[in-house]
Amino acid sequence: MADTLKGLKETLLKDTDLFSSLLGHEIELIVRNSEFHNYKINDPVFSKGDPGNSLYIVESGEVVVQKEDDNNNMTDIARFLPGDCFGELDLFTETPRIASAFASAKTRLLVFPEDGTGFSSLLKNQPGLSALILHKILVNIAGRIRRANDLVKENSPLVQELRKQVYRDKLTGIFNQTYLSERIRELINKNAEGFALIITKPDNFKNLNDTYGHDAGDMAIRILARRLREFIGDDSRTARYKGNAMAVLLPGATKEEAGTLAKDIRAFMIKLDVSEACKGSRFDITASIGISMYPDHGKDAEELLSLTHELPLLGRCRGGNMILFPEDAGETE
Repeated sequence: MADTLKGLKETLLKDTDLFSSLLGHEIELIVRNSEFHNYKINDPVFSKGDPGNSLYIVESGEVVVQKEDDNNNMTDIARFLPGDCFGELDLFTETPRIASAFASAKTRLLVFPEDGTGFSSLLKNQPGLSALILHKILVNIAGRIRRANDLVKENSPLVQELRKQVYRDKLTGIFNQTYLSERIRELINKNAEGFALIITKPDNFKNLNDTYGHDAGDMAIRILARRLREFIGDDSRTARYKGNAMAVLLPGATKEEAGTLAKDIRAFMIKLDVSEACKGSRFDITASIGISMYPDHGKDAEELLSLTHELPLLGRCRGGNMILFPEDAGETE
């Protein structure tokens, strides 16, 4: 019986990536310091907070790892089948478990090190083997990351959803400040021929909020953002910057082209119908607009965004309904 278990351990270890390159005497040491554990359906393998002092290889059955979400619901985050190894990262970092695991079928696991041994003890008594195992764990984790990167392509549903969560404004659905900043950096890093950044901001939006309330203000922002995106006709060029400020990015545009579009946007804002947000009442929005040009007015994203965002505020102070370039900031009416 002992010889049979030893043979099963050796076979399982040699078929596992983490241990497959070890020499015979090294496998022998792991065999001596590991043991099989049997689990019935729904038996716990480990719980959150348990010491991460063992790794596991599935000989038969199935193990599910779960983690508690923000609503205290348990979510499956991993599933391990025969031949899979898990728990090695906690062993390597010597950190408590951050999730729990249970057997979802009748299961047998090879556990290393065996109960009562502890990896620190093994590290002390077998430093050469322990160092080799730790190195293999690092290589194995790096391999998983590479494989994950290969699997997750730019147009996969997962990436699309992640992009939506990171780059879309939750209130309006158009792109957000994070996307805008990264897109500007991308254009700069690619040594783009130049681009224009336009930021428009309503002059009298506070009056709308004061008269109809902040819920009406939020609805008006949604209307403004979506209609502006439709007006520009290019989703990738339109973004919500801050509050009620909207940005339009124009790769390759000249100063004259940017100025012409800004005038069109100003006319669009005057005609914009936000009565749906104002309980059916008419509310006329006027807007001031700032325009900066790369590389003439700034060499990095933060500088361009900050400079351009200040211009509509200045325009409002000067009476509103204005279009300003940075060189206009020092001029007075």
